[in-house]
Amino acid sequence: MLIPCAEMAAAERRFFATRSPEPWMDEAGRRCAAAIIDFFPKPGHLILFCGRGNNGGDALVIGRWLRRQGWTVDVRCSGPLSPLARKKMRELESESVISPSLTSPSERPLILVDGLLGIGAKGDLRGLTHTMAIELNRMRAEGRGTTFAVDLPSGFDADAGIAGQDAVIADYTLSITLPKIGFVQDGAENHLGRLIEIPLDVPLTGILGRRFLFPSNLRSRVPRRFFDTHKGTAGRVVIAAGSVGMEGSAILSALGASRGGSGLVTIFTPEEIRSIVAMKVPAEVMVRSYRDFREIVDTAADAYVVGPGLGGTPLPGLGDFLTQCKTPMIVDADALNFLSRNPSLLEQLPARRLLTPHPGEMARLFPRKSCDWDRATWAKALLSEHQFTLLLKGARTLIMSPGKDVEYNTTGHPGMASGGMGDVLSGLCGALVGQGCSLHDAGCLGSWLLGRAAELALRNGMTPESISAPVLAESLGLAMRALANPDSP
Repeated sequence: MLIPCAEMAAAERRFFATRSPEPWMDEAGRRCAAAIIDFFPKPGHLILFCGRGNNGGDALVIGRWLRRQGWTVDVRCSGPLSPLARKKMRELESESVISPSLTSPSERPLILVDGLLGIGAKGDLRGLTHTMAIELNRMRAEGRGTTFAVDLPSGFDADAGIAGQDAVIADYTLSITLPKIGFVQDGAENHLGRLIEIPLDVPLTGILGRRFLFPSNLRSRVPRRFFDTHKGTAGRVVIAAGSVGMEGSAILSALGASRGGSGLVTIFTPEEIRSIVAMKVPAEVMVRSYRDFREIVDTAADAYVVGPGLGGTPLPGLGDFLTQCKTPMIVDADALNFLSRNPSLLEQLPARRLLTPHPGEMARLFPRKSCDWDRATWAKALLSEHQFTLLLKGARTLIMSPGKDVEYNTTGHPGMASGGMGDVLSGLCGALVGQGCSLHDAGCLGSWLLGRAAELALRNGMTPESISAPVLAESLGLAMRALANPDSP
């Protein structure tokens, strides 16, 4: 669910009219601090940019918790604090200072917390708040700092999804209670960054129809295994992928399926590359050659994955395979391009299909009818004529199925902008379907898990730019464990 800022502000006024907001401020700050520690486990240098209202108070509570963990904390205020925020400042100042780690200051992460403005602020930034927002962005850019925004970046219109001049650019947005309606607008992610849910027990009624993927609404969708599960009941995934020069696509898709928990994974690939693929796939993956898709359809499978690296001239029988096979199927990459060249086949696709295009493939499959269409409108227009499930990739991958909410992924980082990520995702989605997930839930879980794997891979000292698809596949287990953790952001 999403909520307009005015409705959230009104609900908070009613709720706190008869009670002190302090316990909720303390809880919000504690949860925000825990989220920062999840991404930056080693103590660093924290700079709090505090406004006069509750966002400034939340930031000061964050500072108190992180100082307790050995972080160095500096505070910069845009003006006189509210009475409650002043109390939080005193609590921060009285907090015992733990000696920071022995690492040099240059090795400690620089974390900037934007607590300048909340949902009640409208219009362009002004005065000292404007000056501080410029300084925060400068420190982020020049000092390679990381910005966490409390509830929303200052200067960002959370209803319209538009950033004002010199609005704060956040790498992470700590979304308190419910996300705001403007968060789903195309391009908003460039100011919001990674969205983190900070749930509070405040009664709110949001707008249905669109929602973000958080652990709180994903955890129940993960299939649980019976104790007597064996490889034949843990999901049989069959992958049709690869061609000369694109052997890696088949390998990566198989890696995604295997690390995603599939009990049995079989790759069908052309005879010319079978030996190459067999040498490079995980040892547990079976590799077979095929000359016609009719040879594949008779293979026992709980889910098919078709498309990664098939090339521009797939082997015979692909059209019938896509339209007539009754088994759930993930349709990716060159299988999507095949459909775009044969639009009559798109009309024949059954409901049990998950299509996973990136924007370029989507444009070939179903060109936008209007330049005013955002991604959700574009996806809805396609699904108004079809019954399959759509996973439209991007910095905010969206998943849409007839009759269900549009769901937006929240995890990942720009380091995922490299080849092979979609191949791993298709295999992962196949594994989830094979284990009992619906196509829609598989798309949601797969997107979240892949992005979380990319985040967790950075803990081994890698930079975002150095992340590769095989690294992500090997980090999927960590992502699954994180999703099972009730405190995972």
